[in-house]
Amino acid sequence: MKTIHKFRLEPGKEPTTLTLKEGYRVVRSEYIVPHKAVYLWVEQPLNVTTPTLERQFRVAFSGEPVPDSFEYVDTALDPFGPEAYHVFAVPAGEETVFRPAHEVATDR
Repeated sequence: MKTIHKFRLEPGKEPTTLTLKEGYRVVRSEYIVPHKAVYLWVEQPLNVTTPTLERQFRVAFSGEPVPDSFEYVDTALDPFGPEAYHVFAVPAGEETVFRPAHEVATDR
């Protein structure tokens, strides 16, 4: 059996990390006006023995550059505004760990 789950993606330069079942498939993205947020719908197996994976997704505005290795997933449109939100998957093995600037400064 399988199911579809909805996940909120946070905008900005930092990707959103999702824990998904192996064999998952992104089926839709949409900008939800009342929430002012982009959501991603993901089909995944229901079998409890299916291993999980951590995957990162990044939301970018039109014209905003992203690394060449990022994989385009879908576009979510704001039906009442001029914005388009483009969803990219960060390839496995290239996941990014982000730390606040004050933590990075203390490493010096």
